[in-house]
Amino acid sequence: MSLAEELQLGCAQLGITLVAGAQGKLLDYLALLHKWNKVYNLTAIRDPQQMVSHHLLDSLAVLPHLWAGRWLDVGCGAGLPGLVLAVAQPDWQFALLDSNSKKTSFVKQAVIELGLRNVSVHCARVEEWRPNERFDGIISRAFSELGEFLRSTRHLIAPHGCWAAMKGAPQQELVDVPDGCRAERVIPLQVPGLPAARSLVIATCKGDLTI
Repeated sequence: MSLAEELQLGCAQLGITLVAGAQGKLLDYLALLHKWNKVYNLTAIRDPQQMVSHHLLDSLAVLPHLWAGRWLDVGCGAGLPGLVLAVAQPDWQFALLDSNSKKTSFVKQAVIELGLRNVSVHCARVEEWRPNERFDGIISRAFSELGEFLRSTRHLIAPHGCWAAMKGAPQQELVDVPDGCRAERVIPLQVPGLPAARSLVIATCKGDLTI
């Protein structure tokens, strides 16, 4: 099965219909990731076929549970899930943040080569980053445990905003949710071609926390 066929089949299994041109851009991104990975060690996964399920489809699996608005991807690494989501939702705005300059350099180049107009890339520590506007949603794929994720990004969430934490089996992490915050939903996910447990934790918070 070709990469395009695997991506198309996976999207169908997830119930996702990509906008025109999105599949081509996602495959172009995968090619860039595979190329740069040889020098910059951006991901432990080397096989492009495996990258479709473990990176593209894993990122896209959360899409039906997200909402329109301004999004922040914290600890974006090589652009996952933020860059993938930006391709799939060109009308949403995404800020991708990571403290690793090698990774943000790659993401910036990918944004340019893919012609994405809804993505900004920032190299900074999240605790020290102070953008002009807060975000409707903050997502993370592999940034930290849930409690630390909420605490370190509290200053970046809009009053009406929610967090979306991509996890495996999150039960142990739920006990460390900060005071004033709550895990509203734990959504089990089935990612085509990925046998590991996956879930999405939607969390909210009322009032300011001490940073």
